[in-house]
Amino acid sequence: MPAPEQPPIKRRPDDRPPARAGGNGGDATGVKPYIPDEAKLPEFTWTAVILGAVLGIVFGASSLYLVLKVGMTVSASIPVAVMSITLFRGFSKAFGLRPATILENNIVQTAGSAGESIAFGVGVTMPALMLLGFDMTIQRVMVVSILGGLLGILMMIPLRRAFIVRMHRELRYPEGTACAEVLISGDQGGSSGRLVFLGFFLAAIQKVFTDGFNMLQETLSVSLSDRFNRLASLTSDMAPELLGVGYIIGMKTSSLMMAGAVIGNLVIVPAISIFGDTVPGLISPGMKPISQMDLSEIQANYLRYIGAGCVTAAGIISMFRTMPMIIRSATTGLRGFGSGSGGGRRKRTERDMSLTTVMVGSLVLLVILAGILMTEVPIWAAALGAALVLGFGFLFVTVSSRLTGEIGSSSNPISGMTVATLSLTCLIFLALKMTSPTDRVLALSIAAVVCIAASNGGTTSQDLKTGFLVGATPYWQQWAIIVGALTSAVVIGGTLLLFNTAGTVYSRRDLPQVVLSPQQYDALTQHATYDGHDYRVWQPTRSVYPNVTPGKYYVDEYHRPAVLVDPAITGRLKTRDNGEEVKMKFDAPKTQVMGIIINGVLERTLNWGLVLVGAMLAVGIELCGTSSLAFAVGVYIPMQYTSPIFMGGLIAWLVGVWSGRGKNSDDATAIADAETSPGTLLASGYIAGGTLAAVAVTFLEFSQTLKEKLDFHKQVAGTFIDREWFALIIFGILIAVLIFIGSRSTENKRR
Repeated sequence: MPAPEQPPIKRRPDDRPPARAGGNGGDATGVKPYIPDEAKLPEFTWTAVILGAVLGIVFGASSLYLVLKVGMTVSASIPVAVMSITLFRGFSKAFGLRPATILENNIVQTAGSAGESIAFGVGVTMPALMLLGFDMTIQRVMVVSILGGLLGILMMIPLRRAFIVRMHRELRYPEGTACAEVLISGDQGGSSGRLVFLGFFLAAIQKVFTDGFNMLQETLSVSLSDRFNRLASLTSDMAPELLGVGYIIGMKTSSLMMAGAVIGNLVIVPAISIFGDTVPGLISPGMKPISQMDLSEIQANYLRYIGAGCVTAAGIISMFRTMPMIIRSATTGLRGFGSGSGGGRRKRTERDMSLTTVMVGSLVLLVILAGILMTEVPIWAAALGAALVLGFGFLFVTVSSRLTGEIGSSSNPISGMTVATLSLTCLIFLALKMTSPTDRVLALSIAAVVCIAASNGGTTSQDLKTGFLVGATPYWQQWAIIVGALTSAVVIGGTLLLFNTAGTVYSRRDLPQVVLSPQQYDALTQHATYDGHDYRVWQPTRSVYPNVTPGKYYVDEYHRPAVLVDPAITGRLKTRDNGEEVKMKFDAPKTQVMGIIINGVLERTLNWGLVLVGAMLAVGIELCGTSSLAFAVGVYIPMQYTSPIFMGGLIAWLVGVWSGRGKNSDDATAIADAETSPGTLLASGYIAGGTLAAVAVTFLEFSQTLKEKLDFHKQVAGTFIDREWFALIIFGILIAVLIFIGSRSTENKRR
């Protein structure tokens, strides 16, 4: 690596030398970056940009899997940075190439981080199209991803000097600071890449043997029916990726999620069963007596609405709680808007994209958005949609950037901002009598673009903080994350459709006993072919057909529903007609909330009783002095997903007690140590390995012959390998490794 003109000072990124202006890389804040301003090192190189884009696509797929499964993701910046250092170092030794500079590694993590933020926004919003009676298309997902991703970056750029430079000591950006420490450690010869790769391979092997070879049992369940209630049970998926998520988010958040799961699955569901089993008739919105329902049906018909109310109320409460910060952030952003440009002769470490580029780029994107919307809605409605995106987008990009500086990217309540955007948009539409199906899609599109923009805006601010500490050029970082956002946005739509296609079930069971009238049948213009027969596609809504479960049906020539097309995302069937279990099924909890809000408000069919029960749960948790958003997610998703997350949080707490590190400490140094500790890096590997292995296993769904050949359950059935305790032992080994690695001293991570 070429030496900088002045050797960098080897210190922690949070060291604060006396304030001085200019000279040796210092600025008015008194911060000296690791690489001085006058140093000239390779930075925005094609190898760095390409590797960052590839890692962004990989971690985008990983994050999409997580958000569809449990409704949350974790920041990808640190694992991407670690993998960049390790891969570049390996390439250098293997092929005799020039070692990568710290600025090139920073470009990699900047470009790579965009995949996770875009995946979150896409996974939360776009599958709701199916709940509105529309199909997901790769074109729509791609357009929303690109527009939202680029708007988030452009809207954040003018805020950089206000949030990153001037408020350096106030906004600590814990994950951005930790990522800077990883890059500096790697530049000084340290490497923790082997921990990420170790976790990756351990988790991938376990996941392949579980989902791919069908050799290990995935879910452990202990029934409490004998002493409690027929539907009560303790369940847990033995999923390494969820274990890793719990370790990273910590004990407090994972405990709140587990509390929500206990209330939802061991209090509300048994109560519904106890009282409902004695009622002979139907209780709305159920389609059959409660006494005939199993756990999944009660969750779908009752707990889902309670959970949606809890999530919605929690999101709105979080917005009101942060209202002073929203106002302060908006005014600070507007004051610093003009100073964010790169006009005049600025030092390398102060150079941004020009304000002209930002303004023109944002305007062009909004015009493109309005033009695309005009193909579906009137011109005035398209203009209204673009205006709402501009207003909500700038507001929540500003709020997201500031919250990321205070609590980190992984804890940023983007879903709460999205719920607030969607709720306000639906209320505006309702006042304007915009309640048609296309208006519902317009509302979702507005929320999706704002969600992706807010998510990517927070990630951009975190990356710029990392660059500020290591001495990167903001201008090149901004272009790097634009490249990463574009490449991830192009691929994410195909990945989403792949997930949905792999777990789609075509069933002839439990079909609605209705016959469409000739007029209703003739109105169905979309055709589909299944099993050699031609059908017409029918997607009923509850407002028009109150006695029919909403979904997608194929209708035969006799005007009767002949096939149910149950999607992998938000679908309800866990097995095919031949009894085969479907692995790729996603509850998509936050997506379900989006559909419930849109359909409920605009169709005026919302079951307010159940929704308000959930809202009161959120209010009760808030009155206890605790944020209710994590609790609300726990109420909504099945306990089998929450349990391994809680285990991971419990392990993180135990490791923190044993090693003397406080993961939830407010001290910036303690936060940085926790974010880059051996256990966190191993947990990041668990997340990447488990999710990416699950993505790879998805392709088996498209080759039934290969899938049957790899199904070793038939060969091991009845042996000790086929027992729950064997799968539990394998999962226990992953837990033991996490405890062992996590308990190592912080100093060992630099070896």
